[in-house]
Amino acid sequence: EDLGVRHRLWVYSGRRGVHCWVCDDAVRKWSPALRAAAVEYLSLVKVGARGARNPLFIRGHVEGGFVGAWAPPDPVEGGFVGAWAPDPAEGGIMGVWAPPDPLEAQLREPLQAEFPKKKDSLQRWELLRGRAERARAGGRGAAQAPSYPDWEVMLQFCFPRLDINVSKGLGHLLKSPFSVHPKTGRVSVPLDLQRLDQFDPFAVPTISSLCHELDTAGSDGEQEDGAETEPKRRARDYKRTSLAPYVRVLEQFVEGLERARRGERLRQS
Repeated sequence: EDLGVRHRLWVYSGRRGVHCWVCDDAVRKWSPALRAAAVEYLSLVKVGARGARNPLFIRGHVEGGFVGAWAPPDPVEGGFVGAWAPDPAEGGIMGVWAPPDPLEAQLREPLQAEFPKKKDSLQRWELLRGRAERARAGGRGAAQAPSYPDWEVMLQFCFPRLDINVSKGLGHLLKSPFSVHPKTGRVSVPLDLQRLDQFDPFAVPTISSLCHELDTAGSDGEQEDGAETEPKRRARDYKRTSLAPYVRVLEQFVEGLERARRGERLRQS
């Protein structure tokens, strides 16, 4: 919304990433400098930031910017804590939260002393969250801006890391939808955002599973399609595999692009 982008196709990379194909005509004509500026604007947390905190600029911006648009899930009800259990040996919470503000440092030092007494990550997180909430409640009306270390930790661990070089370089090698990841063998499939919570990256079709599905479909339908020409049969093969719903997601996206382009032409005529 901030960048005026409308047409975005989200594609699973085949491993642990996701690609966003922006297909707006205006964006496709952006220069590398404009592309770099857009990605820099979105890079709230830098690549490889774990263990070295980047300023998140939360204080004073609770009602606007990223924090205004991002409502963190309830950590107790499955959200942040349900998906994250940091290893204290790798730095954990303190590994990503290194407050430069002296007021925040006063909160950090007691926590460092008490963390070893807690038996697991959940207890340490609840301790940090409780102290932060009490500090914010006690500081209302004070001259200093409130501190949000709990939000900063969630952002540091959960906010997407963006690959700036891929996004800004016009000649950078890109992995197109339905290509195959060389290490996992999984197909890079488009994502249906309406059913994103049902998406399982480990259930994505692979080369071997597609070959098996095609062999099975070919033997089952050999008699039925025997009279049809070979090109026609090949064109319909993907519909007999687990790839079919993902192809439909791409088709619906392209249909949306066509409708938008027709509407733009009508407005210009």
